[in-house]
Amino acid sequence: MNRTAWIARFVPSCEGRRVVITGGNSGIGFETAKVFVESGARVTLACRSLQKGQAAADRLNSIGGAGRASAAVLDLASLSSVRAFAGQLVAAGERIDLLINNAGVMVPPLSRTAEGFELQFGVNHLAHFALTGLLVPLLRGTPGSRIVNVSSLAHRAGDMDFNDLNWERTPYRPWRAYGRSKLANLLFTFELQRRLSADGADMVCTASHPGWTATNLMRNAGFMRAAGHVLAMPPWKGALPTVLAAVAPATSAGRFFGPGGPGQINGFPREVSCSARSRDEGIARELWSASEGLTGVTFLSAVPR
Repeated sequence: MNRTAWIARFVPSCEGRRVVITGGNSGIGFETAKVFVESGARVTLACRSLQKGQAAADRLNSIGGAGRASAAVLDLASLSSVRAFAGQLVAAGERIDLLINNAGVMVPPLSRTAEGFELQFGVNHLAHFALTGLLVPLLRGTPGSRIVNVSSLAHRAGDMDFNDLNWERTPYRPWRAYGRSKLANLLFTFELQRRLSADGADMVCTASHPGWTATNLMRNAGFMRAAGHVLAMPPWKGALPTVLAAVAPATSAGRFFGPGGPGQINGFPREVSCSARSRDEGIARELWSASEGLTGVTFLSAVPR
């Protein structure tokens, strides 16, 4: 199937729109950014390394799309960096049409963020929770704005231990910690959409997952990394569920998109199922409260009935 033809089926012109993508310098983040630059958007690549981010922006700007890419520093392992990045955008007062919370880490050895959070929970969930909350004023000021949170099939193996979210007492298990962080992405997505709806905000929140996609994220993933050269999708194809989540009709609010093949491992994108745990409203409210306490960022705090 022709790649360009498939994308063109569901991506409208994005001329005049502003897109912010975390981790947009490589992998599915880069490929997602490419789609939006080609469609006419102004895309900000929010990356830990300004040098790598600028190199990626230069590559995107060389493809001749109608849009434009730029790079900015965002280290998701530091809430100070999250606040600084968001503060710059808010101070500039520009619109944000689309925030894609894409960046993440996968099954590293036990590591911690600057604030002492377990790295996967801190980067994959808490930093994006804080970033979203800090950018809500800009998003609310842009009619029809959207947030996309990138999760994973691994959310099905996740659980939320609110007595030890940061693995300070429990023996560390990298895959279980990864699953927890990806479950948190979905719990956050669905709870955020409930609160936006209850507040009457003209915003939509959706989620996606890339199935089995060959990216640098798998460098610590053992068998998955080795087998990925044969079985995994290329990054451009793994990015398509995120693209679809970003441009699907507003009625897609609170929905989840992933590969449409067997087991959601590969294939072209469609709306997909998620675990019953990820839809548990009680767990989601508790996670929201814990996330506010850990990050110090509060927003949309009225709990919907």
